[in-house]
Amino acid sequence: MKKLALLCSGLLCTSLAHASALYFYEIGTEDTALAGAGQAARAQDASTIATNPAGMTRLPDHMFTGGLQALGGNIDYQLDSDRQSPGNVLDVMPNGNAFYSQKVTDNLYAGIGMYGNFGLGIDYGDWAGDGLIKKSTMMALTISPSLAYKLSDKVSIGASVNANYGFLSLTRDVNGDDKTQKDHDWAASYRLGLLMQLTDQTRAGITWNSKTDYDFDVDGKVRLPQGNFELPLTAQVRAPQQIMLSVVHDINKQWSVMGDLGWQDWSEFGAPQVTVEGQTVNNSSRLKDTWHTAVGVQYRPTEQWRLNGGVAFDSTPYHSQGDMSLSMPTGDEWRFATGAQYQITPASNVGVAVEYLHMQSGKVTSPDVFSGHIDNPYFWFASVNYSYQF
Repeated sequence: MKKLALLCSGLLCTSLAHASALYFYEIGTEDTALAGAGQAARAQDASTIATNPAGMTRLPDHMFTGGLQALGGNIDYQLDSDRQSPGNVLDVMPNGNAFYSQKVTDNLYAGIGMYGNFGLGIDYGDWAGDGLIKKSTMMALTISPSLAYKLSDKVSIGASVNANYGFLSLTRDVNGDDKTQKDHDWAASYRLGLLMQLTDQTRAGITWNSKTDYDFDVDGKVRLPQGNFELPLTAQVRAPQQIMLSVVHDINKQWSVMGDLGWQDWSEFGAPQVTVEGQTVNNSSRLKDTWHTAVGVQYRPTEQWRLNGGVAFDSTPYHSQGDMSLSMPTGDEWRFATGAQYQITPASNVGVAVEYLHMQSGKVTSPDVFSGHIDNPYFWFASVNYSYQF
């Protein structure tokens, strides 16, 4: 039963893979085009609610920002044995977001955002483990009411209380037929932000995000070569607390440069947990804290155009890529992004962005029955966004 517990632990949570490994900074806005660079200090539209709510104090009296996004890529899992491997398990996933900010008084601003910054669709198809999982989708939506207050002309603070809704769908092969089970959960989290105008050309921002915990219950009969077992499973998906420091410097009217330094508390968790008949499985020794850094540039050739580009790096949460958990197939990550914003009218602009994310390869050694490797996985993002001020 211990071996079965480990096996179910890996395969059930694989459907939550990247959602549980590192944050997605891409939410379908201009952050995608910059690989997230300057996210806590830029405050150029209402999506600052998701990156630093204090940035609302830099916005017009009323502003709306919305975006649409698609995510795809390749996570090719190959079993070490000669049994049928799942291959590329990643489905294309859509995403969307909407933000609204307004000035309440000369110093007080309020806003609300709805967005998703993690979630994934997985399709294993017909493979050696289809009795445990064939398809799975995990989606999360965050509703983020926020306030910002201007302490002075140079210093602002902000806070968000986030209501996070998570949805999990899991499909298995049960006696030759596909059986789908679903569950959902609400979780609360918080965000605090500080924005400082250091000089006329330089500003800095720092944001703290609390951890988020989802619990999903999936009950059902699992078909394995050893026989049929009735295993109540509880998948716990966690996103750790993080701190992000950003700086933006306007060189002149045409050029701006920006950068990030971030930390995420992954060492607090072992891995997404699975409980089998009251016994918790948790690979606590595998994970370490992660670090994020990014640099970006904005170029304004005319008053109508703003061109963006950025590069980012996130360190792996694993002590060793040779002992990666099947529940979190990730590693060091490099992001390369570009995009453009066009000012349609003095009150509105539209933008497009694309990003490529390359992830470090890794090996899964436990459980032995489904040990394997993932070589050169990658993601791509494509998004459009629109902002209107009034």
